[in-house]
Amino acid sequence: MARPITLFTGQWADLPFDEVCRLASEWGYDGLEIACWGDHFEVDRALAEDDYVQRKRDQLAKHNLQVFAISNHLAGQAVCDHPIDERHKDILPGAVWGDGDPEGVRTRAAERMKDTARAAAKFGVDTVIGFTGSSIWHTVAMFPPVPPAMIDRGYQDFADRWNPILDVFDEVGVRFAHEVHPSEIAYDYWTTRRTLDAIGHRPAFGLNWDPSHFVWQDLDPVNFILEFADRIYHVDCKDAKVRTGDGRRGRMSSHLPWADLRRGWDFVSTGHGDVPWEDCFRALNAIGYAGPLSIEWEDAGMDRLVGAPEALQFVRRLAFDAPSAAFDAAFSSSS
Repeated sequence: MARPITLFTGQWADLPFDEVCRLASEWGYDGLEIACWGDHFEVDRALAEDDYVQRKRDQLAKHNLQVFAISNHLAGQAVCDHPIDERHKDILPGAVWGDGDPEGVRTRAAERMKDTARAAAKFGVDTVIGFTGSSIWHTVAMFPPVPPAMIDRGYQDFADRWNPILDVFDEVGVRFAHEVHPSEIAYDYWTTRRTLDAIGHRPAFGLNWDPSHFVWQDLDPVNFILEFADRIYHVDCKDAKVRTGDGRRGRMSSHLPWADLRRGWDFVSTGHGDVPWEDCFRALNAIGYAGPLSIEWEDAGMDRLVGAPEALQFVRRLAFDAPSAAFDAAFSSSS
């Protein structure tokens, strides 16, 4: 059976949830990966209001859509981040930001992630996508010189803050799928290994595979799937285009805004970048991934009303099912 193709609503949270449902349904999406911001899925209301979850289910059903995952990247980011500053104030709910005291923000963000697990269980969803934040990302340039003990403390800080969150995920039967992403505790191959080691490889913590964050770091998204086969809990289909090579445009992108062609890379609509999609889908088939393929549409140089339906058609064409039998089985004398 073909894997469902969903639309991540995070980049659409400026629109009412019902409008996003209508658009996704008209384009032919099978469901949504619902963001926990805007009016799309409000964690506090889901837990406080008896009929909130049912109303969301009714909205989805009205448009013949399913839900397989919810995403709370924004609160997750604040759990471990250092520093906590005006960037976080801009993305966090007021109740999580509070008075802005950094440790208070981290504590409230952790409680919000616990509540996200509880709300997901109430919604009948078993996977939450998100970020972790990182207390050591600001050291990535390695200058001033970074002592190994400082990095060790960063991974310990992650484990200390996330293990109690994951305890709640275990209690309610929900999994967390961390999006491997620069600015997080796990942002490439080796940091993912160390992150899993830090929490003892507990099953509650897996990965959201999003290849757009790999290609501009010169990582192989196909081998990542094969290496972490047992941890791929969810898939986001997002693309990136690398434009280095002219002696001016670098990987660090020079503090330039999205879609500025002086950047060394950019997020682009699925199918317009450098992700080797067919090989990626073959690798997902090889590991037996049967979950949703969620299109996270980001392209600052293209209208989203053009890009989102086009991306759906691109993925639907390439994301073929694994075969039910080997092609050479017909040659066997016993067949």
